[in-house]
Amino acid sequence: MVKKIKNKKVDYIYALGRRRRASARIRFYPKTKGEMIVNDMPVYEYFPGPVLKKIYLQPLSLCSLEGKNLITVKVVGSGKMGQLGAVTQGISRALVKLDKEKYRPILKKNGLLTRDPREKERRKAGMGGKARRKKQSPRR
Repeated sequence: MVKKIKNKKVDYIYALGRRRRASARIRFYPKTKGEMIVNDMPVYEYFPGPVLKKIYLQPLSLCSLEGKNLITVKVVGSGKMGQLGAVTQGISRALVKLDKEKYRPILKKNGLLTRDPREKERRKAGMGGKARRKKQSPRR
C-alpha cells in the first residue's frame, strides 16, 4: 500500500486534465521525491503494461523529469483510455505552471496541452436505442 502524506503543509501545483468524460485532478509536488499515485494505487498497477506506461510518462520524459517528483492523481469517469488521456493532459498543465517558458513550447509541439473535444454523442429519443441509428421501417 502507498504511504499517505499526513496533513503537513506541503507545496504542490494543482492542475486539471480532461478527456471524453474523464476528469483528472493532479497534485504535482516539485520539491518532493516519489512516485506517481493514481486513486491511491501506484500508477503501474492502475495503468499496467509498457504501452500505457509510455503514454503517461510522455510529458515527464519530454521535460526530462521522470521519477524526480511526487505526483498524486484523482481520476473519475469514462474508461481507462479516457482516464489516461486526462492524466496526461493534467500532468502537462502542471508542468506548464511549474515553468512556463521552459516546458510550454515542448509540450505544445507534441500536442499534450490541447483538449480533445470528441465526446460520446448523446442518445436521441425515437432513434431505436443508439445516437444515429434509424428505426427499422416496416415492410409494405
